[in-house]
Amino acid sequence: MMNLDTLSYFLGIEVSSTSNGYYLSQTKYTSNLLSLAELTDNKTVDTPLENNVRLNTTNGEPLSNPTLYCQLIGSLIYLTVTRLDISHVVHIVSQLMSAPRSTHYVTVLRILRYVKGNIFQGLQFSSRSTLTLRAYSNANWTGDPIDRRSTTEAGYYALANTTSELLWLRWLLQDLGVDSPSPASLHCDNYSAIQIAHNDIFHKRTKHIEIACHFIHHHLLHGVLHLVPVCFVDQLTDLFLPGLIQQDAFETLYPNSN
Repeated sequence: MMNLDTLSYFLGIEVSSTSNGYYLSQTKYTSNLLSLAELTDNKTVDTPLENNVRLNTTNGEPLSNPTLYCQLIGSLIYLTVTRLDISHVVHIVSQLMSAPRSTHYVTVLRILRYVKGNIFQGLQFSSRSTLTLRAYSNANWTGDPIDRRSTTEAGYYALANTTSELLWLRWLLQDLGVDSPSPASLHCDNYSAIQIAHNDIFHKRTKHIEIACHFIHHHLLHGVLHLVPVCFVDQLTDLFLPGLIQQDAFETLYPNSN
């Protein structure tokens, strides 16, 4: 091990430290990505995806050389380390890498133009924040325009997945010597899913999710988590929907942005 002094740059992530905490960004990485896409003009957009846009596998012409598309997608996936606001739309375009078309490439360029408009943004880890775990769970029911299936198997499986993430974070904090004596708050706007989680009697209509039911119910009983109903207007996960990333949502994600 070598003492390389204060961390300032690591794997394309710029780190700045102040008395207020740490700030992580990928400005140089983003600039290189824009150069790769040859976006040299000054045009920017306010959202990473237009409203009501539904990408599919048939519209547009197949790309003659999909290599650049795949390179841009891979780079955008890594950019989501500090740019959470593009996570959802990058997930959408990454599902089309096997047979990308011209419409998909146009969407990728729009994502890049959106990022270009706020290239210096990143993540602020405040030294004044608490270590209390809090999570928000949501699902996209019948959101796939191609086959109308759920992309996450909907509400209850989303709760189970988020519960798993919370358990992992609690174990990680314990390894770092930080105890979490209070239950982690898990916010959800699906009231039916919350009721099922608190019910230890499973009916025929919930047998297909019985394992997930037992999993969540077990950790509720042992005080690991606490389910909190949240109104859909206060559901923070909706900020990641591509058509909603506008100024108010952006300020919520990045409250310390200039």
